[in-house]
Amino acid sequence: MNTPLRRVATVMLVMFLALMGSATWVQFVQAPELNADSRNVRTLYREYGNARGPIVVAGEAIAQSVQVDDPFGYQRQYTDGELYSAVTGFYSIVNGSSQLERAANDQLTGRSDQLFFSRLRDIITGRKPEGAAVETTLVAAAQRAAREGLGDQQGAVVAIEPSTGRILAMVSTPGFDPNALATHDSAAAAAAYTELAGAAGNPLRSNATLETYPPGSTFKLVTAAAALESGEYDASTELPAPVRLDLPQTTATIGNFGGGGCGSNPITLANALRVSCNTAFAQLGMDVGADALREQAERFGFDDASLTIPMRVAESRFPQDPNAPQTAQSAIGQFDVAATPLQMAMVSAAIANDGKLMRPYVVERVRAANLSVVSQTEPSLLSTAVSPGTAAQLTDMMVGVVEGGSGTAARIPGVQVAGKTGTAQTSSDAAPHAWFTAFAPANDPQVAVAVIVEHGGSAGSEATGGRVAAPIARAVIEAVLGS
Repeated sequence: MNTPLRRVATVMLVMFLALMGSATWVQFVQAPELNADSRNVRTLYREYGNARGPIVVAGEAIAQSVQVDDPFGYQRQYTDGELYSAVTGFYSIVNGSSQLERAANDQLTGRSDQLFFSRLRDIITGRKPEGAAVETTLVAAAQRAAREGLGDQQGAVVAIEPSTGRILAMVSTPGFDPNALATHDSAAAAAAYTELAGAAGNPLRSNATLETYPPGSTFKLVTAAAALESGEYDASTELPAPVRLDLPQTTATIGNFGGGGCGSNPITLANALRVSCNTAFAQLGMDVGADALREQAERFGFDDASLTIPMRVAESRFPQDPNAPQTAQSAIGQFDVAATPLQMAMVSAAIANDGKLMRPYVVERVRAANLSVVSQTEPSLLSTAVSPGTAAQLTDMMVGVVEGGSGTAARIPGVQVAGKTGTAQTSSDAAPHAWFTAFAPANDPQVAVAVIVEHGGSAGSEATGGRVAAPIARAVIEAVLGS
């Protein structure tokens, strides 16, 4: 009789331990995963039942939670939603979240460890929990200038404060209205997402940070930097500049824009940058070598897959093992070179800041609901891209581009602008991308900017970076300097 009882007791004990183990596994080990699961309705009700913190530009909320009369309690509302969509992204009960709404979710919901004492105070006082406010680095006037400059054209603009890395403007077109996705009408939110996901230009994806493009002649800044850093070149060094450059190991050639020459042959490095001479820079790239070009590109931020602002940023790339013809093409920003608009703004910002590349960021500070500051972003050095001497030479050369070269459309009366144009080929049946990157004032840089207009925008195949992108950069610079 005792033996059967012991067996039953043993089975019961095993079952009890299994039950306790399962409950422990679910409640403790799997809890974070289950809470984060978008299908978990309790998580949705809990998040929406509390006021999500606002996203703020210059003291004004551009995203905030407002009370509504439904089971969720609060709904996300966006002011000038399309203007700031590349920064805020969206927050949706059906489609999840993107951009800053996703990257700063713990702060906005109040779940961040930074807000532990705020949560403890709410528990003690019985106050309803509220998320923290995320204050951005954006300058409203610069954001509007960038958006108005792009107009109906597809592209992106990024502006950075060189001395700190603060992102002053970040616009991607086409944008979208996050309010259409924030609705609590599940069918309407799902339909809006489907429409946007299938729309031309993929509005839900930020061209400023998540899309890479051939940078074209704006990459000549990197090539020039590599040459100057080698110690074997300076701005006055003469380079061969034929009308067409025969490439080794192939019958292919590289020509200059419009099929003409560069004004002289040979040509100084400074003048080659000023008129954007392809043949001179292609030969220079082969002479400097792929390894030196890659190392220089990496010091500017290329090939870094870990960069966040805090949103994820696509990796800008320099090809790993190009042969000589591919190196020539890479030196003028073609072949497999790919860069985000943020990356090219970082190149100009590093040159503007005496060669020091500051880590870019878009969150200035986080404030708890009682307005106390729980975190403040401090500027930090990402890398030393070039020496101060090289930065000074590049600055003078870039000033020449704007004052008497391919970038004259960026000139601002009373302000010395340093810039570089780019016209990047994509395919034989598509118009080239129009690029411009610059900083100003050249002697006391306050802003660095990069602009891309995809496939030439309204100018189509007639587009150049100087004609199409430079005026947009000029407007953004003026907005920052006038703010």
